[in-house]
Amino acid sequence: MKIEQTSQIQPAILCGGSGTRLWPLSRQTLPKQFVPLINGKSLLQATFERVSALVGSKVIWALANEAHRFLVRDAAASAQVSYTSILEPVGRNTAAAMAVAALNAKPDQLLLCLPSDHHVPDTDLFTQTVHKGVAAAEQGAFVTFGVVPTQPHTGYGYIHVSSSDEPAKPVTCFVEKPNHETALSYVASSDYYWNAGFFLVRADSLIESLKCYAPDILEAAQWAVKKQNTDGDCIYLDPKAFAACRSQSIDYAVLEHHTKVVMVPFQGTWSDVGSWNAVAELTGADPQNNRIVGHGTIHNATSTYIRAPHRPVVALGTQDLLIVDTTDAVLVVAKSCAEQVKDVVVDLQDAKLPQATEHRHAKRPWGEYDTIDEGHRFKVKRITVKPGASLSLQLHHHRAEHWVVVKGTARITRDEETFLLTENQSTYIPIGTRHRLENPGSIPLEIIEVQSGSYLGEDDIERFDDNYGRVSLGKVKSIK
Repeated sequence: MKIEQTSQIQPAILCGGSGTRLWPLSRQTLPKQFVPLINGKSLLQATFERVSALVGSKVIWALANEAHRFLVRDAAASAQVSYTSILEPVGRNTAAAMAVAALNAKPDQLLLCLPSDHHVPDTDLFTQTVHKGVAAAEQGAFVTFGVVPTQPHTGYGYIHVSSSDEPAKPVTCFVEKPNHETALSYVASSDYYWNAGFFLVRADSLIESLKCYAPDILEAAQWAVKKQNTDGDCIYLDPKAFAACRSQSIDYAVLEHHTKVVMVPFQGTWSDVGSWNAVAELTGADPQNNRIVGHGTIHNATSTYIRAPHRPVVALGTQDLLIVDTTDAVLVVAKSCAEQVKDVVVDLQDAKLPQATEHRHAKRPWGEYDTIDEGHRFKVKRITVKPGASLSLQLHHHRAEHWVVVKGTARITRDEETFLLTENQSTYIPIGTRHRLENPGSIPLEIIEVQSGSYLGEDDIERFDDNYGRVSLGKVKSIK
């Protein structure tokens, strides 16, 4: 069936989540919405594609942390959509994010605010459901969407509605995550729905509701927008004004107090992908309820999930386990404890382990690198540079670097000289030498970099020129 596209809707995708329950795959530098999690796609890419089916070629807004702006760009490019990033200097939850979206919109625009990290595979049904909320939103109601519950889930919030034949049903209250017995009663009732966390509301109605129920959040957002700057496809909110904003969800700040909230039921498959149990449920099971992604092998095991994209992982005689393997950390957790993974991450952060927040394999606007070995006074990286991309012009005060090209062509700047290297050729960058690595070719450039020196931290860099506007001239203490 052909689905009508809706031009009056302005999508605003909320990309600020940290996803610590999905550690070690999701980390601070690469939260779950940016990770290729389902069928090789990130959840943000899938969200871009789903929303594009609703609004066609309209520019989609992404509300994201400033540090993730290049990850948003890559997801939008993969989804082949037009986008604008509204960048937050710090996270301040959904009320502040939706406030700045409303302040950047036309007063009569319908804002569709939705999470970047949910799994909604039925795009046509999603579009039909959003259409059912348009009339109520145009009349000034705050429209939320509830998922018809299929099980007594204790990890979701619920919405209670009044019985109505209208497409949008009046909301009587929002309910926190219930215990199992209460959740059973909710599923048995026809008046309770899972809170999907996406909303449709006129921009001026949202502003008025914030003025009434959270005026301090609105005021801080107004100052942040008034002083914002635009650079290409990015809008940078004023850092000082936005940082002063109170952090609170739109549910607590507005919806629990609002007198005109309605809900449109969603009948399709939905998951917030909020735990490893939720991720496991998205993978097909064998007769013993085992689920495997990648190179996992099961022997005499039941109800075991293995995610092993890089190497063989074997589970022997296990039961009710989740096993997640990455290049630098492994998680083994009982299914009943999956919600506690976020607490473990806090402990790892307190212990100052880099694996708590960073991946060995790091994304950069010019490409990516993988730290494949390191020890006393040396580090080895495999660096991949996109066609036409380049690293900054920079120098290091404490380390030298050896570069060996293994694929593609590299243009090297080393002090005053510039030259090309091809496969199996190498060069040496002494300590204190200005240098730059570029890929002038049409295929990815791959090099092996061997660092040696007294200090090999990522903050030993002085940058003189950068194509991505990440730092000002000569600023120290940044990343490559």
